[in-house]
Amino acid sequence: MCFLSGSASWTIRKCKGEKLEKMLILVALGANLPSDHGSGVRNPAETLRRALVDLSLHGLTLRAQSRFFATPCLPLGAGPDYVNAAAAFEAERGQTPQDILAILHRVEAAHGRSRTTRWAGRVLDLDLLAFENIVLPSEQIHAHWCNLPLTDQARLAPGQLILPHPRLADRSFVLVPLADVAPDWRHPVSGLSVVQMLAALPAPDVAAIRPLPDPSA
Repeated sequence: MCFLSGSASWTIRKCKGEKLEKMLILVALGANLPSDHGSGVRNPAETLRRALVDLSLHGLTLRAQSRFFATPCLPLGAGPDYVNAAAAFEAERGQTPQDILAILHRVEAAHGRSRTTRWAGRVLDLDLLAFENIVLPSEQIHAHWCNLPLTDQARLAPGQLILPHPRLADRSFVLVPLADVAPDWRHPVSGLSVVQMLAALPAPDVAAIRPLPDPSA
């Protein structure tokens, strides 16, 4: 497999005569509450860094990660700001989207995530954004969840895995980090790239996503 990588983005392509053995997975990460699971209390940024390591320990190969960003908690004043990021992983051929989702849920649980209230504060949130260019479970059902009114989004959750993530194109806190790692990835339904989806969002929404200082700098 050939990788063309830069400082903040990467492209995967098939080399002549080479068989692709692994699959591209895009994941969004977020947290706005401290986690006291494991050794000591971690702040949200520390939790995201640890989650990236944990995902690798579960067999996913990390190929690129975004910068960390501060995102306002909405509605304003409802809680601490979120720390958001995105990552590109590879998985072995033969693993299904459901296998990957189960890994994400196991890592969330290991950090103390409990699924009680929808859109509540999170010690860790790992969303499977895309699995290759697969659309699940069908384009018709995918369109239903993408077009769900906002009031229903807050109270309804699909009973099955929807891919790509139905809110992917709507969320600046997803697309801004994702543009760091996979700017040229195209949505298999709309055909739009990450950069194009990001450009379609209101400028104030994008400007509200602020990069955090790199602790290693």
